[in-house]
Order: sequence, then structure tokens, then C-alpha cells
Amino acid sequence: MRRAATVVLLRDRPDGLETLLLRKNSKIAFGGMWVFPGGRVDEEDREGLAADDELGAARRAAVREAHEETGQGLEVSALVPVSHWTPPSIAPKRYLTWFFLTAAASDVVTIDQGEIHEHTWVRPADALARRNALEIELAPPTWVTLEGLARHANTAAAVAAARATEPEYFETRVAMTDDGPVTLWAGDAGYESSDATCPGARHRLVMSGSGWRYERS
Repeated sequence: MRRAATVVLLRDRPDGLETLLLRKNSKIAFGGMWVFPGGRVDEEDREGLAADDELGAARRAAVREAHEETGQGLEVSALVPVSHWTPPSIAPKRYLTWFFLTAAASDVVTIDQGEIHEHTWVRPADALARRNALEIELAPPTWVTLEGLARHANTAAAVAAARATEPEYFETRVAMTDDGPVTLWAGDAGYESSDATCPGARHRLVMSGSGWRYERS
């Protein structure tokens, strides 16, 4: 599987924490979705690193991609790893992706109008509400990350919480229900069997027609 990196850029506003979302060109992978800046790890990102230093290469890729997609100049050392995602086996393109968190370098965002067509600064809770109003499209990792960010009042609190916590690994499995697909992660009672009907603990994103919801016991 390919390696990739994503960086969640944060800024503070009087009404709360905001993060930067970009809308991908509809003709490329994840087209039309609103995502955090990021992309695949290239060979140049590995230069001078140990062969097994995937985290170091991902940090470099995140900085490079953020600059290419948004014009933001970030420091590698400022990136805090928050999660690592393995997509389900049914995904057409599978990327093992590190998610990083950091304060934005600037409010100014410069997009290329190629891979990226639009951008917005948005409060995490508002982005979740817009998805459930069918105004925007999000991928499950983006949803779960936004839900976590929505608990914090400002950038300092979000970054401090990330630094104090070990990055979480998500290896996604998908189950189908009458109400729509459900993504399952370790800790859910139905994870091993990919059966969303199993009673017990919950660690899942329910993607029903009436709205998405993240459930975690």
C-alpha cells in the first residue's frame, strides 16, 4: 500500500477554533470531498532517513504537501502525530496515512486551482453539521478527526491534548446495514466479524441516510 500524510491546520477566532478544509478536484482521488491538506509520501521525503522511518518521511510529506496545496510554510518539528489510518480492503486506492496537527503558519491560503478547487476555514462542529445537511462530502477519517477537534476551545488546547496522547491507529472495516454502511474499528463488538449487528462495545461511524454519527463506548 502507498504511504501518505495529512496535516490538520488550526487557527483561533473569537467564536472558537477553526480548521482548514480543501475541496479536491472531482477528477482525482477523493474528488469532490473536503479534506485536510496532504498527499502521498514521495521518495524525496525519505532522503537521509532510516529506511524504516515512516513517521519521519510522513512529517516531511505533510510539510511539502501543505506548502504545495495551501502555500503554508510549516516546520517539521511543529507537527504532532494524532492518528494513523489503514483503509478497508475494498477501497479502490489504499493509502496508509499519518494525520498530524499544528497551528497554521498564516491565515493566508493560496490554492493551485488544479488539485484543489476551493478552501474554507471552518469550526469543526460546523463542518460536521454541513456534512449531515448534505452540503459537503467528508471521508470517515476526516469526520472522526473533526469530532475530536470539536471538543477543544482553541489551538493551544487541541495541540496540548495531542502531545499528551499516543497516536491512535485505525484499521477500518466496513459493514453494511439496512440503514447504510458502518465503518468499524478495533474495540467494536462487531469488528472481528465485520458484523455491525453484534451487541456490545462500540467504536464505529454510522453513515446512515439520516446523518452520520460516531459511536464509541
